[in-house]
Amino acid sequence: MKVGVVGLGAMGSAMAINLHKAGMLTAVWNRTPERTVFVAKETGIQQAQDLSALASVCEVILLSVSADEDVLAVIGDLLPSCKADTTIIDTSTVSASTARQVETLLNAKGINFLDAPVSGGVEGARKGELSMMVGGDTGVLNRVRPALEAISSQIVHMGPVGNGQATKAVNQIMAAGINQAVTEALAFGQAMGLPMEKVIDVVSGGAAGNWFLAHRGNSMLAGDYKPGFRIVLHDKDLGICEAMANEKSMTLPVVASIRRSYRQLIDEGYGDDDISGLYRLKCDR
Repeated sequence: MKVGVVGLGAMGSAMAINLHKAGMLTAVWNRTPERTVFVAKETGIQQAQDLSALASVCEVILLSVSADEDVLAVIGDLLPSCKADTTIIDTSTVSASTARQVETLLNAKGINFLDAPVSGGVEGARKGELSMMVGGDTGVLNRVRPALEAISSQIVHMGPVGNGQATKAVNQIMAAGINQAVTEALAFGQAMGLPMEKVIDVVSGGAAGNWFLAHRGNSMLAGDYKPGFRIVLHDKDLGICEAMANEKSMTLPVVASIRRSYRQLIDEGYGDDDISGLYRLKCDR
């Protein structure tokens, strides 16, 4: 299976390297060419001249870009050169309506599409252990499953295109609430003068244990906020969640609260910190 990867940030680079290890990586492209240096060093595969060149040699194209407008721009550039029955898989986090718009554009040209956002962070991407929530045709999913298994340890079909992104929105809303709760609780524990490493150990083994506490608790106590998952990207994702909720006349109070905090951190220059950087606002900095 000949796979191309478009978007070589922290997530896309890791996915590309795992596809290379599985013998499937054929071409890569990134808007900023400097980002391709690491992948080229690890895989020996240089950046395609342009998206048309990538599309001409790949039967599966995986996208990992930042925003709705980026996905639509990439699709517009790929479309003229994609062969019929090519499959494009979008692992980005965008709105469900954008995913459905892309499906319409591609299906009109005989090109398959799956919306397949992922969860698991940079650690999961590097280990090939992402959780993937997929919207689209089951037959298409089954054909490209070997490529997805190179980057994911859990692949769950959620229904038609758009449902993958809607499921990712559920994930991002939960992540916001967990971030609020964990950072606030650890700041409280620190104010109580508790031995915080022991607090994390004992709480992690009980009903309040969670991935974020186990993987970010000690680092945030040490003031280490390396991504991870950047604040500015979670804020972008939560904006998508709010827009989707508005379509259903719903409100998301936890999301609104954490976005106010994120905006403060972004304004103070901390937007590229891991989301555990919310701890800055909960404790004595």
